[in-house]
Amino acid sequence: MLSVELHCHSALSYDGRDPVELLLEQAAAVGLDAIAVTDHDEIDASLEAASKAGSYGLVGIPGMEVTSAAGHILALGVEEKVPKGMGFEETLTYIRELGGIAVVPHPFQESRSGVMANIDRETLATADAIEVYNSRLLTGRANRQAERFAVDYNLPRTAGSDAHISEMVGQAVTKVETNGEETVDAILDAIRRGDTTVEGKRTPWHISFRQAAGGAKRRVKNRFAEFL
Repeated sequence: MLSVELHCHSALSYDGRDPVELLLEQAAAVGLDAIAVTDHDEIDASLEAASKAGSYGLVGIPGMEVTSAAGHILALGVEEKVPKGMGFEETLTYIRELGGIAVVPHPFQESRSGVMANIDRETLATADAIEVYNSRLLTGRANRQAERFAVDYNLPRTAGSDAHISEMVGQAVTKVETNGEETVDAILDAIRRGDTTVEGKRTPWHISFRQAAGGAKRRVKNRFAEFL
């Protein structure tokens, strides 16, 4: 079983802080086997991380977190940017045409662009997998809802730290059965098959608050710079 971080952010995300090197160092330090850097509507840092991961003893999975019209969708295994703003099903199709898989993170948390605020359950069930454990959910209720949904619809389950600072990489991991093969394709295929289990612990509330506050500050700074 490989331990994989499928959801974390670098400084390229509007609300991220650290360069990919720090994310990779942390992933290696906590004993992960693979990592996907999934920045918001950006892919360059993820491609950089994927190219450098081998130097840290890791498999690097390229990807991003796409802002669809319905909410956030993780595009894993893609090597070019997926346009934001498309509909849910259109985004899934686009990801698959690029050879990737579509995983829906924190689907039941409306405050963080969870898709269930805008689509029905049958539409959500067309995703390739559901993130059932996200470390940054403070009460755990939305995680439990996602877990029940994945069980009800027999969908593959994943976990992710949703780290926006390097120290939190590895807080939640997806354990993937690849029959000893340590490649991006083997990991994605295992997720498609549902050969996964999830492990994780909640990000401490004060760190979640600090990440959110830092992200808000950077968003204001970026918007002011665009205005100028």
